[in-house]
Amino acid sequence: MHFFNDATLSAAGHALSMILQFHRLVFLWFGVLIGLAIGLLPGIGGLTGFALLVPFTYTMDPYAAFAMLLGMASVITTSDVIPAVLFGVPGHAASQATVLDGLPMTKRGEAARALSACYTSSLLGGLIGALILAVSLPLVRPFVLSIATPEMLGLTIFGLSMVSSLSGNSPLKGVVVACFGILIGMVGTNVETGQMRWTDNLLYLQDGIPIVPIILGVFALPELCDLAIRRTAIAENFKFSSREGMRQGVTDTFRNWFLVLRCGTLGAILGAIPGITGAVTDWIAYGHALQTSKGAKETFTKGDVRGVIAPEAANNAREGGSLVPLLAFGVPGGAVQAILLGAMMVHGFIPGPDMLTKHLDVTYSMVWSIALANIFGAGLCFLLSGQFAKVSTLRYTLILPVIMPIIFIGAFQGSQSWGDMFVLLIAGLIGWTMKRLKWARPPLILGLVLGKLMERYMTISFMRYGMNWTTRPIVIVLLLFAALIFFKPLSKLVRKGGFARLRPFGGGRGGVKFKLEDLTYVFFIGIAICMLVTAQTWVFLARIGPTVVASIVVIAGAASLAYKVFVAPAQAGLANTGGGVHMDSTVDPENLLPIKTVLIRAARFFGWFIAFLLCMALIGIMPTVPLMIAAFMRIEGRESWRLCLILAVCVTVFVFGVFDQILHIPWPSNLIGQWVPGLVGGA
Repeated sequence: MHFFNDATLSAAGHALSMILQFHRLVFLWFGVLIGLAIGLLPGIGGLTGFALLVPFTYTMDPYAAFAMLLGMASVITTSDVIPAVLFGVPGHAASQATVLDGLPMTKRGEAARALSACYTSSLLGGLIGALILAVSLPLVRPFVLSIATPEMLGLTIFGLSMVSSLSGNSPLKGVVVACFGILIGMVGTNVETGQMRWTDNLLYLQDGIPIVPIILGVFALPELCDLAIRRTAIAENFKFSSREGMRQGVTDTFRNWFLVLRCGTLGAILGAIPGITGAVTDWIAYGHALQTSKGAKETFTKGDVRGVIAPEAANNAREGGSLVPLLAFGVPGGAVQAILLGAMMVHGFIPGPDMLTKHLDVTYSMVWSIALANIFGAGLCFLLSGQFAKVSTLRYTLILPVIMPIIFIGAFQGSQSWGDMFVLLIAGLIGWTMKRLKWARPPLILGLVLGKLMERYMTISFMRYGMNWTTRPIVIVLLLFAALIFFKPLSKLVRKGGFARLRPFGGGRGGVKFKLEDLTYVFFIGIAICMLVTAQTWVFLARIGPTVVASIVVIAGAASLAYKVFVAPAQAGLANTGGGVHMDSTVDPENLLPIKTVLIRAARFFGWFIAFLLCMALIGIMPTVPLMIAAFMRIEGRESWRLCLILAVCVTVFVFGVFDQILHIPWPSNLIGQWVPGLVGGA
């Protein structure tokens, strides 16, 4: 503890005085504004912001340069909750969990409360992360050096165990969906062997399926489709006024201060582990809150404010934690930290012992930058949240045309290929079907994110340590926690009678209860069997992972389907499978609309989606945006021509100005652009 002496305090004080100088605060503010703007745009990650700002830092002094870059990176996860809470559209992978409770709160008219809780928890989480960064740098070396591949494997297994808590009363369904996500993540070239897996000679699939279009398809499109089905505003009215909602959100956060502290600390610790992204951190924090908060099993995913507080506190704290391995060892935790490392080296700073001794004031300037950026970012969002919340009361014909082009552009950033558009469509269809039939969608994304990491870490662990990796102390602890979390709902199911109530085919009262919605099981099991059979021709190291995971899908899916079909009391079947919208009934219980009407309106929504794709493929995205906006508003909502044209022009100018002129994002190719180069963007 000798590190915490007068020299340390002097360095921290000097760093604060340097950051508080006016010209450096201006650069910090500029970075914060860029970060908040990027957070609002689905699919446009921090890499875009760094690519935009880094070239401007080369001629700046180090304090101002790092303040601007860290100011941007620290607040992206503050503003990305706005589309997540208002529309169910995750701004980035790190805001997926916030959708689960944020959107239901908006539908109840509590948008301002949800946003306020998000901002407050983000602020406190960011400050916790900065504090942990400040005090842990001199102490963290033994901890970081003790983390090797086996510990990373244990951590990914622990993260995957969260599928049981994210699946409600249907742990087996959660396992099926998570393993399906793992299989999707395994598509592409196997890094260890070079084996092409399920690519079917398609160049697009060789690098794997990008996660961005899948996230937007699974989470965003189903919510927008339901909005088109209901043909109403997201929220009919406000339960609180904007000011009351904001005040209530702040009160909720401070009332749950211990949850904020726990999740903030958890986020900072996970951020310090290279390879653990925000997409993983928010689910682990959400699962932790679900497991430890009183009454959470009954209220989470239904609009519990704690469900937005936990992941947001963890996400913002993660930014501080991610700087620990970067500054102490020069080990970037991800692509954003790698770019920051490059910027540091351009300015002549080499991460390592010098950053903790000779350049300690620069290190603490980064700590202060993160803390001040969170304060500035949260404060600015508070000022605007009342206006943001009012968006939820706009009619759907004004919301959908604005959101859809941004989703297309965000999805296209997956690999900047037309394949991203098709993945978005397929993922949207699967996500909407899962939502309607009450299949939990978070496990799919969790499996997609963690599956590839788990396979890589497992291969390296076995090759380097054999079976001895299972005897390492940290691994044992993580595996025990994972087993405890995973088997808790299964043991509860068995104690209640579980599979003892299975009945033979057609036997006794009730008989076989197979419904049309049970074909979802057939879909997952069928896909898994096809992938399992195909994998048997590959080399051993490339097929062992897919074989195990696909077998789990088949076994868990068959067991869950058998339980659902043959359990005698219908109520028990519903209670243990998460219910479902029975597609063989006549009325949809969620919207109180005839099933036929729901299906027709869903088909219309996806029809507009496909029409947008076809038009974009023909004439390019820029002419398509105003054309499709005006057509949708006029045909679906009978809006006036004047309003159609005004909104179409405004959105087109915004898309062109932000994405083309400022961010220089490439557009999808189109036929007109190929025939007449330079005529239409995206050639």
